[in-house]
Amino acid sequence: MIEKNKFYTLKGYALQEGKSITSSMEDYLEMIYRIHIGGDAVRIGALAKSINVKPSSASKMVDNLRKEGLVISEKYGYIKLTDAGIELGRYLVFRHETLHRFLCYINQSNNELEQVEKIEHFINVQTIMNIQKLLDEL
Repeated sequence: MIEKNKFYTLKGYALQEGKSITSSMEDYLEMIYRIHIGGDAVRIGALAKSINVKPSSASKMVDNLRKEGLVISEKYGYIKLTDAGIELGRYLVFRHETLHRFLCYINQSNNELEQVEKIEHFINVQTIMNIQKLLDEL
């Protein structure tokens, strides 16, 4: 349990949260979900290309997501999201889009992708929901 008035390192907070997936895993799952909702078949090559990594890196990460029960995949086959993967992927895209809208609004810009990518893993669900409520009111 995190004590409210104590400071921790970033890793210290993460360890106390007990998250089972890493920020990198979230990025891969978010992109798998984006490809999935776009109607395209999800394959390692397409995934790797969409996030600018080598296919071998994407393959390793998909295996990690499979072990967490978020995707189903076979070597040289399609990557399919499980129900848990769809649910988490939907939230990850929502979180990303909410933060992007918020940062574009406060910075008066059209593209804050880099900032969103850098901070999206460190904001909890309650904060995202409150940002969404604020944006709805603006």
